[in-house]
Amino acid sequence: MSAQTLTCGVRPAPRCNGRRQAPRASPRAFRCHAAAAPAVSPAPSSSKATEQVRVAVLGASGYTGEEVVRLLSQHPHFTITAMTGNREAGKEFSEVFPHLRTAPAVPRLTKIEDVAWEGVDAVFCCLPHGTTQEVVAGLPRHVKVVDLSADFRLRDPALYAEWYGGEHRAVALQGEVAYGLTELHREAVRSARVVANPGCYPTSVQLPLVPLLDAGLILPRDIIIDAKSGVSGAGRSAKVNLLYTEATEGMNAYGVGKHRHMPEIEQGLTDAAGEQVTVSFTPHLIPMTRGMESDCYVRLADGVSVEDLRAALETKYANEPFVHVLPAGIVPQTHHVRGTNYNHIQVFKDRQSGRAIVISVIDNLVKGASGQAIQNLNIMCGVPETTGLLQQALFP
Repeated sequence: MSAQTLTCGVRPAPRCNGRRQAPRASPRAFRCHAAAAPAVSPAPSSSKATEQVRVAVLGASGYTGEEVVRLLSQHPHFTITAMTGNREAGKEFSEVFPHLRTAPAVPRLTKIEDVAWEGVDAVFCCLPHGTTQEVVAGLPRHVKVVDLSADFRLRDPALYAEWYGGEHRAVALQGEVAYGLTELHREAVRSARVVANPGCYPTSVQLPLVPLLDAGLILPRDIIIDAKSGVSGAGRSAKVNLLYTEATEGMNAYGVGKHRHMPEIEQGLTDAAGEQVTVSFTPHLIPMTRGMESDCYVRLADGVSVEDLRAALETKYANEPFVHVLPAGIVPQTHHVRGTNYNHIQVFKDRQSGRAIVISVIDNLVKGASGQAIQNLNIMCGVPETTGLLQQALFP
């Protein structure tokens, strides 16, 4: 089989200073069908791989950056050629994350200003909110970007300034950014140079609710979202409330009435409903490392049943590899998606007449961040979107 020509300006895979690289599967000729959701790809052919997409991970010393590196260790078409972590610059990655000592060799961490961009085809930007805009705007135009911060998720710069406390400094770039909730915006992602990777809570909420609002099966009012996240969702920085003795054996709400993911959730739901949607959203910190559950309480449209909601979601996601509507009566559990790019959804009848409960679980670091980012870059580069992402859940 002939080697594939990927669409990210790829070059021959680089050598890494004589350090041993894990064997990589060969490229294949991939064909994308816009009308259908992707199927799991067959195993690559045995012919020798000749080309790789050269990837930089900016902010690799944080949890989302680490997850990108972990997942890419099994990716046959993406090779990491640059990694940044300004406070850890000069260190081997295994010094910062010893659990990845046996992963394929990667370059030392460096500072962003020291990256040789001529050796980079694509970027995963895992930098903090507010610091990403100018970095992305300053990247060479040949580089494709998946930004995991919130800096390009909100289309309205004024809304960004209101919720993130500062003026947007790359407004001109905002207009060409695609919102990367993959299952709902696949074609926009495919043609984009810059993709805004969704937040974890917005991912877990929009995947079940957008199809229901779009079909007119639930009302765009009285939507209540009770959400819970593992501690890793707060990042890797040292904070008193994240200390073991502060976070364990208890739970607490945070960002009550003002969490920054609220406008992102409402933006997506408003688009689907065709009218303004305002939600009641309260997130909680749970004493577990990773995982996220969003319990969404919705009002049914006239004449609609819970079974109609289930049927609509089953139809919408029938051919999607990562979103699964569970058999009736099965309660989604975060343990069952831990370490994976999967989303499990369930619909239950509420005791209150005319209402339903929609439960959605994801791994906040994978489908809620780094896994979805890789899924998006796969599409942007003409690679089957499941590549490198078919891990099964780590259980128990």
